[in-house]
Amino acid sequence: MTQYVGLDVADEETSVCVVDQEGAVLVEAKVASEPAAIAAFIRARAPHVAKVGFETGPLAVWHWHELRQLGLPVACLDARHAQAALSCQINKTDRNDAFGLAQLVRMGWYREVQVKSYGSHYVRALLRVRSLLVRSRCDFENQVRGLLKIFGLRLGKTGRKGFAKRVAELLENQPAVEALVAALLKVRQTIVEQIATLDADLRRMAKGSATVRRLTTVPGIGPITALAFVSAVDDPSRFRKASSVGAYFGLTPRRYQSGEIDRPGRVSKAGDGMVRRCLFEAAVVLLTRVAGWCPLKAWGTRLIKRIGLHRAVVAVARKLAVILHCIWVDGTEFWWTRAATKA
Repeated sequence: MTQYVGLDVADEETSVCVVDQEGAVLVEAKVASEPAAIAAFIRARAPHVAKVGFETGPLAVWHWHELRQLGLPVACLDARHAQAALSCQINKTDRNDAFGLAQLVRMGWYREVQVKSYGSHYVRALLRVRSLLVRSRCDFENQVRGLLKIFGLRLGKTGRKGFAKRVAELLENQPAVEALVAALLKVRQTIVEQIATLDADLRRMAKGSATVRRLTTVPGIGPITALAFVSAVDDPSRFRKASSVGAYFGLTPRRYQSGEIDRPGRVSKAGDGMVRRCLFEAAVVLLTRVAGWCPLKAWGTRLIKRIGLHRAVVAVARKLAVILHCIWVDGTEFWWTRAATKA
């Protein structure tokens, strides 16, 4: 008898529901939210399990990898899609959610999420920590600027390296204000040092990966953007068409079609926001800062004249995502000329 299992995972306990191929409930229970405990319960109470389903969440990556290693046929469901089905139930409980997830995997009416490897998650965590530190550095610098303006001291435009020096020059005859700002400057300096350490780690990772080095041959793409793209995609073979990568990162327009109405909208902004921002910044650099010309930049420049800068940047960002995927799959480098493209 084929069996299907739904797991509603929480921090302490996980609700488990086992149903048969007809949808009848066989077992309902709660076990500790540990992969070993969950696997032991399923082996004992559902020996003929065909699929184990649970939603995306904070513990989803850990449970997915560990349960697969223990030999269970697990599937991680998109929480938004699962919520659309689970919201039909009158009462929202962990028990009912586990039952609903079991029915979803039994019917096959779900969208399975591609769970990334631990290596990709480590790189993504490193990029997130760096992004957090960069935002914190900007916050501290803005706080210093605000405090100084209260006393009529204006910093003006300064580089990152000259920020502390310029503040010291303005506070030479302001000992009371200097005491207030000193604490902020110390914390800012610590953040700057940690950002430099993380940048060194990211550069070392980029140099150690042949794929990332090839991706950085694309104009506007640096180590951070390349690493973010690789860690977000993880496995390029899961995209049958390179054009699907743009939609995966939310760079294609939404569409509403019903009857005689067919209305395109703004870009969906679905998927990984960090990669989307990196691609957008890379497109801006390509169109405004890169001196050399290539077919991609020429195409983007023509788009600017026709549809405006912002929309052209989004289109170039989508094109960059497609090119990066093709370079990754083909093992090639960026082609700067049409002759190289034809060859």
